[in-house]
Amino acid sequence: MAFSFRNLLVFIALFHVSIVVAALPPCQTCGSPNESPPAPEAGTSPPEPEAPYASPPELAPIPPPDLSPEPSEEPSDDGVFDVTEYGAVADGVTESRLAFSAAWKAACDHPGNSTFYIPEGTFMLGPITFHGPCYNDLSPNVEIKGTLLAPIRLTAFMSLHWIAFKNLKGFTVTGGNETGKLDGQGEAEAWKQSSCEIAARCKKLVTSMFFINISHATIRNITLLNSKGFHLGLHQSNDINIYNVNIIAPEDSPNTDGIHVSKSSNISIFSSTIGVGDDCVSMGAGSNNISIYDVRCGPGHGISVGSLGKYNNEKDVVGISVRNCTINSTENGIRMKSWPGGRPSNAYNMTFEDILMINVSNPIVIDQEYCPSHRCKTTEPSLVKLKDILIRNISGTYNTKSAVTLLCSSDAPCENIRLVNISLNYLVPHTPRQGRFNIKGFLNGLQVINSRF
Repeated sequence: MAFSFRNLLVFIALFHVSIVVAALPPCQTCGSPNESPPAPEAGTSPPEPEAPYASPPELAPIPPPDLSPEPSEEPSDDGVFDVTEYGAVADGVTESRLAFSAAWKAACDHPGNSTFYIPEGTFMLGPITFHGPCYNDLSPNVEIKGTLLAPIRLTAFMSLHWIAFKNLKGFTVTGGNETGKLDGQGEAEAWKQSSCEIAARCKKLVTSMFFINISHATIRNITLLNSKGFHLGLHQSNDINIYNVNIIAPEDSPNTDGIHVSKSSNISIFSSTIGVGDDCVSMGAGSNNISIYDVRCGPGHGISVGSLGKYNNEKDVVGISVRNCTINSTENGIRMKSWPGGRPSNAYNMTFEDILMINVSNPIVIDQEYCPSHRCKTTEPSLVKLKDILIRNISGTYNTKSAVTLLCSSDAPCENIRLVNISLNYLVPHTPRQGRFNIKGFLNGLQVINSRF
């Protein structure tokens, strides 16, 4: 619905919404509005309005980056297991899965520190899982100097991953001082599935790199491109640092999320560039204490929490921090999404701040009617509770009539939403401002402070 101060007065009466300051045109027939509080001085926090709810607690500091030294240009001879010494052929044609498996087994069984080494060259690699635990619980480091190619045909994949690491801890996947590449070759067949267009979700989604039950690991200096599905997935994992990672796919490639996190905790994603056909980063059910910092996102669908509420017994999402990011030419900026109807859960203590939007279609979105296939029972409200959300210091430009869209549930109202220092400029000049702030559903505690859009 279009937003104006006349609508706002009605909205406050019905839904208990608190608007503190909004740089929107005043209603000309509603009498003189109350004076807005003065803008806070630099370095001080804005005064808190009198309200019956508390501000969201501050998140824990962003974990420091992994400071272990970069590997040398060529690995040492001690404990290095080169896949070519086990039969892998760097011609881009010969399938080398058995050779990779043999090299991994030798590295995993090694009694000391070891490196699983992929030298320069192009290797055709079928679906493979690098299992642990390894000898004495010491996982090999993985160094990728070359390029790995996935099989083109979907029939080659019995499971929904290409390269998986499972039941391991305390290791690094790196391109060394350069950048190793993993090419999913999704454009050749996977993206052409008829289901991708009919249901807005491809029938068979193959994740390029999948971490399952991994702890205390680092991913750095690698490039993932053209995945058949998600590029990098983290599931039931914790204490993972991801940095200096490039993820690339065309903006029209279906379901090619950059990084998807689920049932995982203490994940840091920073100093990386992600441009794909879906969410740059998506945080699903069970994501806990996720920090995203200095990420350049675009093209794609932005940085998302969700989708949530689709499956039974989903774990809550708690402690999301998205800071100092640039989102460029994306369909959405920051978005929280849940399915109508669905199952109950919670998502709370989320902070999005110091974010630059460049030519973004929908910069700030809460969508509790998320249904990409348009086949949902949208009359059934979402049961996911969204609360304690701080969106602060968001600036830049957008190209639609919706700078801020809040589609909240009528059964589980959004609660304690704060928009602070939002400065977004519509790229189409000399048009009426009405309609830039769209609200639907029920909210309990909405503040808009020192903002214009």
